[in-house]
Amino acid sequence: MTSGNKLAPKELYAMAFGLFLGLCILKFGNPVILDQKISTPASPAEYWSDFWPIHWANWIFLPLAAVGLLLFFNAPKESSPRRCPRRLLILPLLWLGWQWISAVRTVDAELTATTLWQFFGCVACYFIGAFLFRNPRALNLLLAGILAGFTICLIRSIHQRFEFPQDKKFLMEGQSMGWTNLPPQTLLELKRDQTIITTNGVDVANPAIVAKFAKGRVMGTLVYPNALAGLILLLFPVGLVLAFHAKRQLRPAVGGALLAITVGLSAASFFWSGSKFGWLIALALAGLCLFRLRWPVKLKILLLASVAVLGLGLFFIRFHTYFAHGAASAVARLDYWRAAVQTTRAHPMMGTGPGTFQRPYAQLKSPDAEMARLAHNDYLEQFSDSGIIGGVLYCAWIIAGIIYVGKNVWHTPNLEAFAIFLGLLAWFVQGLGEFGLYIPALAWTAFVLLGCALRFEKGADGRDKGSPPP
Repeated sequence: MTSGNKLAPKELYAMAFGLFLGLCILKFGNPVILDQKISTPASPAEYWSDFWPIHWANWIFLPLAAVGLLLFFNAPKESSPRRCPRRLLILPLLWLGWQWISAVRTVDAELTATTLWQFFGCVACYFIGAFLFRNPRALNLLLAGILAGFTICLIRSIHQRFEFPQDKKFLMEGQSMGWTNLPPQTLLELKRDQTIITTNGVDVANPAIVAKFAKGRVMGTLVYPNALAGLILLLFPVGLVLAFHAKRQLRPAVGGALLAITVGLSAASFFWSGSKFGWLIALALAGLCLFRLRWPVKLKILLLASVAVLGLGLFFIRFHTYFAHGAASAVARLDYWRAAVQTTRAHPMMGTGPGTFQRPYAQLKSPDAEMARLAHNDYLEQFSDSGIIGGVLYCAWIIAGIIYVGKNVWHTPNLEAFAIFLGLLAWFVQGLGEFGLYIPALAWTAFVLLGCALRFEKGADGRDKGSPPP
């Protein structure tokens, strides 16, 4: 327990862990299987602006996890909120154990070793959230660090929206002038980053980079735009609720500005990410929220229909060019998923090893399909990489966890608890079409929040004992 403003050890730990996850959002937003392709920063400017090698996250996380273990055994025990069902403690351990078993038969030991580190982090974050961040103050300190990183990520994405056209112009002008307008050091850095590539002995702007700049889709500090959309789906609901709570405690002008900035940054970044699936998820969750309102059923149905018509109408207006050109990314995903199913059939017991989807896909992909390193479906990839047992264990864990938390918070008046659940639901649904499980910035943040959410409990007064007061 704490007295006054003094922080207990677990609260200090929550603050440190939140800052670590905020750092992950800023620096470890790539899939772990790309670790070998990330260059080590060579200057202070590169440390600030570039991605960091992902294995660095493991070496920061390990001592943090060890401290958490010591706190769990040595810190004074708090009044215990609801105990987690055993299945929600056993399922993640069984899943992680099966990943190690599957690793024995992997087709690529290096990819699997990297992925096992990531999965260990997911499970460790889940248990840290469940056992160390039980009280409201610890949860809010955790969220403070996470949302700090989230805010910087959003600001970066807004900057990209105006930066990309200039970057494209810069590359086209440099290419037309044979790069004579660039200092030698700048040219070397652009080659190192693969922004400039050599084709038939000629240095040219990387067509993939030029296409990215032309599309103008922002990604903030993450690997690509859909990952940014996933982060917004995960954290915007709780960020909005906390901003609303802060508004009531600040001067009207300051509180209103804070709320407007929160909504404006998130909405603009989400819109400019261009995520089609993310848009549909956000629309579905907006409709879901209507069912919590204690309004007449007819009014709910009318509002739901209005949200659906307006949201889908804007969706088709926003993405009409995408559909006119054949919805290439959706077609590509169907090919990934087909290959994942075929791989599961060929290796039903152990799969091909955690993180190795790209190996069988290289043999199974359609001749005209682009190469993919991940299945763009976290659940199908579990079946492909670790067999039917691994896939079933992962799906059972996630579905059981979401249902358990949802039942606890559905009728709570505590908006913060419900907002965390809503973000988790959105992010895990996005896993049907993305690979967030393999990105530390996303997965570790989601699993620590899922662990925290296990403690949300509706008390006799209608308030969640395991969550902050409204």
